Amino acid sequence: MSVRIRRVYEPPEPADGVRVLVDRLWPRGLSKDTARVDEWPKALTPSTELRRWYHASEGSYEQFAERYEAELAGPEAAGLLDRVRELASRGDVTLLTASKTPERSHATVLARLLES
Repeated sequence: MSVRIRRVYEPPEPADGVRVLVDRLWPRGLSKDTARVDEWPKALTPSTELRRWYHASEGSYEQFAERYEAELAGPEAAGLLDRVRELASRGDVTLLTASKTPERSHATVLARLLES
């Protein structure tokens, strides 16, 4: 099992495996054909409130990660997390995000949970 994180604006690669968009909003200026997204589980993404809180710099990344993990414990998000975990158990999965700093985004939290 391999879980990678890439920016959705990077060209798809054969090693990507299943490409999962983990952003709530579709990336600006990117067509669906170009993105080649296989799954888009919107309910797996941070809530609008949490996203706004984090981007307003009201808390640290660590606080954001804790709050996001709490959201992922909800029934719908937990089910989607299990779905992506199942995909990862069968082969490579690439988590796609438009974030300019993927290493300090929700995608990193998801990757850590999928690999544990």
